[in-house]
Amino acid sequence: MILRSSDPSPFGRKVKIVAKILGIYDQLTIEMSNTNDPEDTLRKQNPLGKIPILILDDGRKIFDSRVICEYLDAQVDGITLHPTESDARWEALTLQALGDGIVDASILQVYEHRMRPEEKRSSDWLSYQSDKVKRALDHLEASPPSLAGDLTIGHVALACALGYLDLRFDGKWRETYGALVTWLDAFRARVPAFDATAFKG
Repeated sequence: MILRSSDPSPFGRKVKIVAKILGIYDQLTIEMSNTNDPEDTLRKQNPLGKIPILILDDGRKIFDSRVICEYLDAQVDGITLHPTESDARWEALTLQALGDGIVDASILQVYEHRMRPEEKRSSDWLSYQSDKVKRALDHLEASPPSLAGDLTIGHVALACALGYLDLRFDGKWRETYGALVTWLDAFRARVPAFDATAFKG
């Protein structure tokens, strides 16, 4: 299978961590992609022009990261990051949505600075997105998700979101959210794949 992604991508990182947890990372060939390059074939592989994309041996394309992670999970017997029991499943998927939402709002802030000249940037738009991140972190800080039981896709998504805040926002969240810092340290200790997939650039 071919995974089209980029090293800094938090969504690509989520897929890589899942593949490592499931023990099938060596079945992936990682191909770098440039979402800003109109000549990159990823726009033909995913009409949205977004990464990650998983290309199967028979040529089928799967996207986005949530779908890819669930597909990979379904290929492995005896372990799952997507609980089947109703309450646990909705809890895991909701936590994944929250983690992915933190990333979405953070990426929009990065793009506002990267794509627009300073005089055209919208402070209201930036505040709107940063407020989403703050509300999510406040919610999680008050009650960090337990790592006492089985790992879920929600745990992985949250870890990747916090990792992205470290990468693009200089880890400033750490000054305010001590319980989440402790949570991420515990996740890192339990999941070596988190550090192994960190962007080194």
